Amino acid sequence: MPDDLVEAFLERLDPAVPVSRNVPMVPLTTFRIGGEAEVLVRARTPDHLAHAIGLARTVGVPTTLVGRGANILVGDGGIPGVVVRNEVQGVEYLDEVTVRVGAGVETFPDLIVDTVSRGLAGLHHYVGIPSTVGGALWQNLHFLSPDRSRTCFIEEVLHGADILTEEGERCRVDADYFAFGYDESILHHRDDVVLSADFRLTPAPVEELRGVMRANLEWRDDRHPDLWLYPSAGSIFQKIEGVGAGRLIDEVGLKGHVLGGAGIFHKHANIIVNQGGARAAEVRALMDLAQETVSRELGYELVPEIGLVG
Repeated sequence: MPDDLVEAFLERLDPAVPVSRNVPMVPLTTFRIGGEAEVLVRARTPDHLAHAIGLARTVGVPTTLVGRGANILVGDGGIPGVVVRNEVQGVEYLDEVTVRVGAGVETFPDLIVDTVSRGLAGLHHYVGIPSTVGGALWQNLHFLSPDRSRTCFIEEVLHGADILTEEGERCRVDADYFAFGYDESILHHRDDVVLSADFRLTPAPVEELRGVMRANLEWRDDRHPDLWLYPSAGSIFQKIEGVGAGRLIDEVGLKGHVLGGAGIFHKHANIIVNQGGARAAEVRALMDLAQETVSRELGYELVPEIGLVG
């Protein structure tokens, strides 16, 4: 029984690891939607993270790993079993251009502000995007280059990472191990867990980096919702090369469509926002409506990009 598995997990969990029961997930996601985590573990060191995940696998309790909660929709009924929140911190400069970062460190503002203040380029492109380091590797975090001519990916500055493999081994891997693609990495296909990551950056004038950051934030502000006003999980559907999921949803007249507390964002149709008190069921209904309408009227199949949890 799941309850028995949860109790077995809690009995064997290291007492030094913070754990709570029946924790609301609303403040732990950028969507501000969802029920409670049956058990929430806050893993604040690599050892605690590896221990919690390893124990959960051994016991066989249903387990969900989350970070910033920026790319997920949590169900209204919550998440059964154990939720492990990656809060592993630590920023260490190994040399003048290489930084080792805990997987729970937020890329923005924490890591980006720190590296830019030291005149190091490479992570500044991702200003304004909510993510932890672990989440950034999971999705191969990306944004447009300053001249908007290409997409910059975080794989370009990743030097290596410490991981817990799905087989339970802690080891160091290089960037190639992740088999990165667009919104894609090996982490989508294996239950590996990132503990820390090393980024090799490039010296650059601080004001030049801040200029790029300002331009990127302005570009985002024109197209993306302010998370304080419109909580969201970012792009809802995967990119369709040469077409754009948002463009298709707009073309069938659904931009701005509202259902309960959820709405398709009026500036970007591939984003659903929480307009106040939205339920996961309302978001799912909007997703279904977009998929069905685009398929029927335009012949394209929209595939969810966000994780549907619980």
